[in-house]
Amino acid sequence: MRRAAARICRCLAVLACASTFAPAFAQSVSLSGSLGDKALLIIDGTPRTLAVGASVQGVRLVSVSGSNAVVDIKGQRVALALGGAQVNLGAAAGDGGAAQIVLSADSGGHFVTSGAINGKSARFLVDTGATNLALSQSEAQSLGIDSGKGERGTSMTANGPVPVYRVMLASVRVGEVQVFNVEATVVPMPMPFVLLGNSFLTRFQMKRENDMLTLTRRF
Repeated sequence: MRRAAARICRCLAVLACASTFAPAFAQSVSLSGSLGDKALLIIDGTPRTLAVGASVQGVRLVSVSGSNAVVDIKGQRVALALGGAQVNLGAAAGDGGAAQIVLSADSGGHFVTSGAINGKSARFLVDTGATNLALSQSEAQSLGIDSGKGERGTSMTANGPVPVYRVMLASVRVGEVQVFNVEATVVPMPMPFVLLGNSFLTRFQMKRENDMLTLTRRF
């Protein structure tokens, strides 16, 4: 009887140690604000202030700049935007881990889809002829992208040269797939869609069958 009691005590001790060291990983995170090198994150509904490099519940703050922040969650970097959608971490789609995008052509033969840039909603049109992902100045402003901090260049149009700005997007999500550090060009002309150019598309192998386009992630 004493031996059985001793075994039970040892088992309880092991369980106690396991519960002490088992990390409680966050299930949702969003960006609520920033101050210098600190970000105010809402983790599982609770406000948490983190400095760059600090972590809580498996969420580590990698960087913060104005209205954007990048966090590391179990080795996967996720971009957050102030006022952007909450990132749900419980499902595989939440960490951008999906590897394939399947699109169907519209009546005009174009591939149009929805997604997000830096955590904010956007509508995309696949354009294999565009060197970079391209978006209008007004779209960039609505997404919180300061194109003035990008590299200035010029682009020739039917009306002559126009100024454009090359910027780096923290993340681009299409469907369930998220890609980080995507080069983009901001143009002054209005555009109905964000053009999904080769700075995004070259991350994938592309296969078209009839009106279906499949993008399979390379890296």
